[in-house]
Amino acid sequence: MNTSEFNAYKTRYRSAIRKVLAEAELGRLDEAGFPAYSHPNPLINWLFWQRLRTAMNHIEKSAPHENILDFGCGSGVMLPFLSGLSKQITATDVDLLPLEQVKKHIPLAANVKALDANQTPISQLPRQSFDIINALDVLEHVDDLPRTLSELMNILKPNGQLVVSGPTENILYQIGRKFAGPEYSGEYHERGIAEIKRELSRIARIEHIATLYQPIPLFEVFAAVNRPAGF
Repeated sequence: MNTSEFNAYKTRYRSAIRKVLAEAELGRLDEAGFPAYSHPNPLINWLFWQRLRTAMNHIEKSAPHENILDFGCGSGVMLPFLSGLSKQITATDVDLLPLEQVKKHIPLAANVKALDANQTPISQLPRQSFDIINALDVLEHVDDLPRTLSELMNILKPNGQLVVSGPTENILYQIGRKFAGPEYSGEYHERGIAEIKRELSRIARIEHIATLYQPIPLFEVFAAVNRPAGF
């Protein structure tokens, strides 16, 4: 996706999110990233969207794909992009209200299936069925990280990739939160990206994608590659 295409994508999604926020209960959609993706401050908005673009560029390099899972899809901000790279997209989240609200303005593509994770947990998805699992800014929220990571790797194909992004939670990141606004308290974060990466390194091969943004590391994006049996 070139710069003009990305900017058009971003503009379309920001417009939809702002329309949803104008009608939503205050704070109800914060955890799905709505304030971040529509933030009025150009710098803060750029910082959040750049994480998505970094992951998009990485996933696009190995396209086309057969089957992609968007784990913790939130507002579905990645779904229009992913639907153009894979035959089948599965989107899952414990709260589908954000996606349902955005769908009123940006309908899901025909090859996208949304699942309520409360009714269909990832442990019930077919083993070794996904080429890519997209897990952007979600693993810092889960309660049982080792179990969740094990289940995600079980449904990845051999050499499939779990693409992860998350906050460093360092002191500079925490200071930045305060400037961003009260929606960014981080009270629902269980951990930072370093712990996620450490846990994944025990069961997968880690490929660094980007650290955003040197010399002040606020976020990291990496891929955990599922090792074939016997490795």
